Amino acid sequence: MRVLGIETSCDETGIAVYDEQQGLLSHALYSQVKLHADYGGVVPELASRDHVRKIVPLIRQALADANTRIEDLDGIAYTKGPGLIGALLVGACVGRALAFSWDKPAVGVHHMEGHLLAPMLEDNPPEFPFIALLVSGGHTMLVDVKGIGRYEVMGESVDDAAGESFDKTAKLMGLDYPGGPRLSKLAAQGEPNCYKFPRPMTDRPGLDFSFSGLKTFAANTIAKEPDDLQTRANIARAFEEAVVDTLAIKCRRALKQTGYTRLVIAGGVSANTRLQTSLADLMQSIGGQVYYPRGEFCTDNGAMIAYAGLQRLKSGVFEDLAVKGQPRWPLDTLPAVD
Repeated sequence: MRVLGIETSCDETGIAVYDEQQGLLSHALYSQVKLHADYGGVVPELASRDHVRKIVPLIRQALADANTRIEDLDGIAYTKGPGLIGALLVGACVGRALAFSWDKPAVGVHHMEGHLLAPMLEDNPPEFPFIALLVSGGHTMLVDVKGIGRYEVMGESVDDAAGESFDKTAKLMGLDYPGGPRLSKLAAQGEPNCYKFPRPMTDRPGLDFSFSGLKTFAANTIAKEPDDLQTRANIARAFEEAVVDTLAIKCRRALKQTGYTRLVIAGGVSANTRLQTSLADLMQSIGGQVYYPRGEFCTDNGAMIAYAGLQRLKSGVFEDLAVKGQPRWPLDTLPAVD
């Protein structure tokens, strides 16, 4: 089976062709970072319009790069949600229209399931079951993954997601958009143990997360400390270490609770080097292994949507002619794939 994947949930247009036997044949990605930089964040209407401009040329490029004709495709997968509704509808409309005109089945994919399964694109994919830490700009959650569609959300953020807290703290420091990666780069220049930030919600049982208070702590620290580069770097390091430690503590709890020895991290924040190192050390200490996708598949991309869509198309799941987007869509409501 060969599937065309379309990702348009936010500010990146991702297209890919995935073949069940040959693996990933092509992927094309256009990022809107420059478009939104002047506004300090994603402007939904501009994002939707840019998807309209870029999606068809990228589809043509991905098909050409994969040496794939229309008749070679067995289905089309597009991101149905969660995400920005306008952006989602661009991908859904194009995906559903192409499926109808090409007489192919189409399936709407859950964006976070795409991230969760992204490590399956690598040469050494994890086996089920495992714990998945999904960390992005909009989501932070720990999921017990027993199989595709067999998800139990064990804990999630009650306010700001980890990636969101990175971006907001970066903005407080005067860093340009996108703030998260810039804050991490600044943190690499910081000295350890200059500041002690709290590890929120780690002093109580449970696996939920909260990062809004940590952001406020950072804001108060920034306001009272000298405004020089080294001080900012020291604060950035303390903030990043607090987020990473919090995520690691909760991962350890989830692993202990389930007895699993496999941990997947996915989503945009999974590209953070300090987080990868911390979780690798954690898994080594318990005799387990951590899995994460390569950098280009940590952020939004069409390859993960093509892979996830293929698994559901294989099981006979497909969409009717109605074009639907779900800006809010709980992960644990997805049906299992046998």
